[in-house]
Amino acid sequence: MTRRRSGRRRRIETRTAASARAAPYLVRKIPVTNLLDPEAAVVIEDNADRILDEIGMEFRGDPETLEIFRTAGARVDGERVRFDPGWCRDRIRSAPRSFVQHARNPERAIRVGGDAMVFCPSFGPPFVHDLERGRRYATIEDFRDLTRMHHQIRSLHHSGGVVCEPVDLPVPVRHLHMTHAHLALNDKPFMGAVTSAERARDSIEMCRLAMGAEFVDRNCVLYSVVNTNAPLVLDRTMLLALKEYARAGQCTVVSPFVLGGAMSPVTVAATLAQVLAEVMASVSLIQLIRPGAPSVFGTFFSPLSLQTGSPTFGSPEGIQFQMCARTLADRLGLPFHSVGALTASKVPDAEAGFEGQSQLMGAVLAGVHFIIHATGCLEGLLTMGYEKTVMDADRCGAMARFIEGVDISPRAQALDAFQEVGPGEHFLGSRHTLENFEQAFWRSELSDNGTFEQWSAEGEKWHHARAQEAVRRLLREYEPPPMDEAIRESLDEYVARRSREITRPGES
Repeated sequence: MTRRRSGRRRRIETRTAASARAAPYLVRKIPVTNLLDPEAAVVIEDNADRILDEIGMEFRGDPETLEIFRTAGARVDGERVRFDPGWCRDRIRSAPRSFVQHARNPERAIRVGGDAMVFCPSFGPPFVHDLERGRRYATIEDFRDLTRMHHQIRSLHHSGGVVCEPVDLPVPVRHLHMTHAHLALNDKPFMGAVTSAERARDSIEMCRLAMGAEFVDRNCVLYSVVNTNAPLVLDRTMLLALKEYARAGQCTVVSPFVLGGAMSPVTVAATLAQVLAEVMASVSLIQLIRPGAPSVFGTFFSPLSLQTGSPTFGSPEGIQFQMCARTLADRLGLPFHSVGALTASKVPDAEAGFEGQSQLMGAVLAGVHFIIHATGCLEGLLTMGYEKTVMDADRCGAMARFIEGVDISPRAQALDAFQEVGPGEHFLGSRHTLENFEQAFWRSELSDNGTFEQWSAEGEKWHHARAQEAVRRLLREYEPPPMDEAIRESLDEYVARRSREITRPGES
């Protein structure tokens, strides 16, 4: 049994070693599940137009934005902006239907939109959890460790953004250290800071140091998520960050953060109209600032429990919402961004597994182009789980195989195998099986498919314990991606200088 088991481990390690050669993003070969017929889509769109025309949306704290809208023909009253039906859609036509986000490593560039699909880690938790130390406030070392893990996990295509909030660092300089980690410890694409215009500019400037100013000025290298304050508000912080990225030609995802029943009405249809209205108004601003700037239709929708007041995850309404919103994004001509393996569970248990897989499968069926929170979420996005990260990544690997569709090539039809085996025999030793068994079926790197006796002899390890071993192995075997020493020094110097300027203004 030991030899058999060690052979399995060697095969897993061989597949893991191939991670550097893994495709930088997935190509979908199966249809999208669509719950909106054309007549229903028109109803939602008409309702969104009425919301923007009759109620409008507020853009707070920035007179320049209001003047941009006024000059372009929108109706501005104080901070409330109203739009004639079709006005926003006309401006959005200049946005690309798909685009490339470049990485420091050119081989890691991703495509957003079209038939591409991208898995990205969770975003924003102030806490982290692992089986050894439990739940605790996150630190910059947690951030770096998670970024090291994400670099190695081949089913993840993106380094993410605030993969955890490093609360041991002062708030004004956190973004510098997080951006530094994304650039130095991982060579996949990543997200820029959106918590102020200044922090957005720092993100852009650090990319200019790492990838070259001319390259950054001509290409999309940052993918940044701006949340509206539902219902129908874009606040000054998010607004100013949006404008920085738009002017720089970088990607901005407009993603209304909606808890259904509190921040939108209690029905999917009404929430779809509200979210569409918020996205259209905000993306039209991006296109007024810089026509052709990459813009993405984003959603975060979780029904609120009307009994407890808490968000729910893995719900049928959340999955229905994604399948409808993808259709609206297509009709608007924008790539679609939404959520993956969300859970309310506090630990990587069965609840975390079934809620996360339910939402992830829904996102895959819906055809979400960029799936954020694909790995790591615990406690409704309050906690980033180490073990949950590798558990979810394993399921992302399964989903990657799922969207490849069914192979109907002559090899897959295997008529020669029927000729060889004949009635009443088995195919285990057939030539077709021997030639194809390595790639025949997707195999989990975490699940235990052995016998009960094998499992008992090897310590009766539950799934989360095997995930813990995988986390330790990833951190132990991590090797940083190569970086020119001059680039690293320039990033170090930038972080040090900007930290001094931010914490002691006027002294530098």
